[in-house]
Amino acid sequence: MQRIFLFLLTNLAVVVLAGITLNLLGVGSILAANGIDLNPGALLAFCAVFGMSGAFVSLLLSKFMAKQSTGTQILTAARNREEQWLLSTVEELAKEAGIGMPEVGVFPAEQPNAFATGWNRNQALVAVSTGLLRNMGPSEVRAVLAHEIGHVANGDMVTLALVQGVVNTFVMFLARVAGFFVDRVLLKNERGLGMGYFITSIVMELVLGMLAMTVVMWVSRRREFRADAFGARLAGRDAMIAALERLRVGDQLPDAMPATMQAFGIRAGHPRGFEALFRSHPPLEERIEALRRG
Repeated sequence: MQRIFLFLLTNLAVVVLAGITLNLLGVGSILAANGIDLNPGALLAFCAVFGMSGAFVSLLLSKFMAKQSTGTQILTAARNREEQWLLSTVEELAKEAGIGMPEVGVFPAEQPNAFATGWNRNQALVAVSTGLLRNMGPSEVRAVLAHEIGHVANGDMVTLALVQGVVNTFVMFLARVAGFFVDRVLLKNERGLGMGYFITSIVMELVLGMLAMTVVMWVSRRREFRADAFGARLAGRDAMIAALERLRVGDQLPDAMPATMQAFGIRAGHPRGFEALFRSHPPLEERIEALRRG
């Protein structure tokens, strides 16, 4: 609950700071001088409510959506030695990390993968694929679990939701300001909101949304390095490197992780060129090299 309070407080602080900045820059006066009857402070508050509430709701529903989209089966009780080892290993790592025992699950996928999600570091979910259990040794699986526990302990889910909420707010705000400008200044519309406003707002939301996503994905890539370092600290650097090397070997296998969950997995695809700006994970080679340097 404390993290949720800090999430809301941080978002509110960002909006208040942005509002003060707009007033100091005289944005309202500039808009009025150009015939745009717009209250930037009120618009910013409106966008913040919708932009941040969307990110907040996604955070609260993250565990449910993860289970549904991946077909994760929660281990409520061990049915064999493998499941007993998995539960006891997660419990041990959670204690070392100082967090509550997460739910532990397994999802069907040939490719070795794992993810962690949840709105609360003491009520999280950690899941691994059947392919990971089948293709990795115990020390490598333990390293992957330590990596995912690192995401939970570092509050990465809350961090991504915070960043997403902030960028959502400014995308909505800037798109609507552009819409008002086109409608009032360029098209000289003086009666309500015309088609210029709606078309411009939609187009700008799409364009700015793509640009904003590069910021979110940059943050996502940074947190992977932190989680790798956390996993190395709990499970050993050699084991963490070996696990990442094993993930490279499994790249040729089909991936069943939904696109909406890839940012929460331990690995993702290999986009090139411009698409690389939208990747949620750094290349495995860079992560391995970072561990070796560390």
